[in-house]
Amino acid sequence: MKQLKQLHNEDLNLWLEQIATKIKNQDFSNMDWDGLLEEIEDMTASQKRALRSYTKRLIEHILKLKYWNREKEYNQKGWRREVVNFRNEIKEILEDSPSLKNYLQKNYATWYKKSVNAMQQEFEIPDHNFVLLETIMTENYFP
Repeated sequence: MKQLKQLHNEDLNLWLEQIATKIKNQDFSNMDWDGLLEEIEDMTASQKRALRSYTKRLIEHILKLKYWNREKEYNQKGWRREVVNFRNEIKEILEDSPSLKNYLQKNYATWYKKSVNAMQQEFEIPDHNFVLLETIMTENYFP
């Protein structure tokens, strides 16, 4: 058991292969349960971080399209492309893990405010600027 725990810190891929073999062989008495739990929790946290990051980036690019007039003419095509990419990434995460829809809905307003605060360092954004999650995720929504 100690060898498997050490392997978790030294060679994650090999550790995963050995854990998979143990599960296939139903060798549950020699499992690294703590390591397995840690990896499962890390996977969940990783998906949440990715969803948060893509959502904030989507918001930022929507704000650029809507309010950053000085840079809009030169950068609009790239910003629109990024909007499409971020929406697709968010949709793929939600397709893989539909339960994260609740996490997204619960945190969207907070992420939106943080994105506005960050973007206000670059350009003026009016006080009443909130865009609903349903709107921002609409495929052809480009302000």
